[in-house]
Amino acid sequence: MGRKKRKRGRIRDRTVIIGLAALALLIGMLYFRNTRQTADVSKPAPIQAAAPIESKKQTQGARTNKKDPLLTLVNGKNPLPKGWKADLVPLEGEHSIDRRAYPGLKKMLEDARAAGLDPLICSSYRTNELQTRLFNEQVKAYQNRGYEKEAAEREAAVWVAVPGTSEHQTGLAADIVSVSNQNLNHSQENTAVQKWLMKNCWKYGFILRYPSDKNSITGIGYEPWHYRYVGKQAAKEIYEQSVCLEEYLRQ
Repeated sequence: MGRKKRKRGRIRDRTVIIGLAALALLIGMLYFRNTRQTADVSKPAPIQAAAPIESKKQTQGARTNKKDPLLTLVNGKNPLPKGWKADLVPLEGEHSIDRRAYPGLKKMLEDARAAGLDPLICSSYRTNELQTRLFNEQVKAYQNRGYEKEAAEREAAVWVAVPGTSEHQTGLAADIVSVSNQNLNHSQENTAVQKWLMKNCWKYGFILRYPSDKNSITGIGYEPWHYRYVGKQAAKEIYEQSVCLEEYLRQ
């Protein structure tokens, strides 16, 4: 009888030991998991650049917009339509612009000057040869900074459109700066000229083509000097809705 009691006692002790071991193991696993989760939360997630938005309508923009040619989309994914010809009118200096955009541009510059400002056209219509030269110069500048050719071309395309994909080749775009600040960088947005143009360009049928908060959609960096003619009605709607041309055409 005493032998049976001792045996049951050993079994009970063994059960208790196994139970305590299992409990210790469970506590250890919970502690490890909580510690790992805390570490993961404190570690910032990697930042990824937003990719340009693609859509069927955007792809269709590679052709001349039959409804309104002034809204033809030209960007990195939509090359200049085949057979596109700009009906050019000469501007000050050696610049020129499409005849459809000329009256609005002329009036806009006149009104800006009447307001005491000093707008200056620094770039307008570009031939494919000129666009190629400008792009290659930008690529070379990045290569001189240590970039491999492929990386240099990718970075250059953010600031200078690849030949055949530049709005300047449509004849509907113009880069406008202040005489007192002719630097093509973000300092332009602080000039009186750009403040006036950003506020009033839509009245003349123009839009600020590459706003600061739309580069993930346009694929082009912020350019507070690049204006595109789209016609008065479209320009008004784009301005009031605070959208870029790609977004407007997807509506």
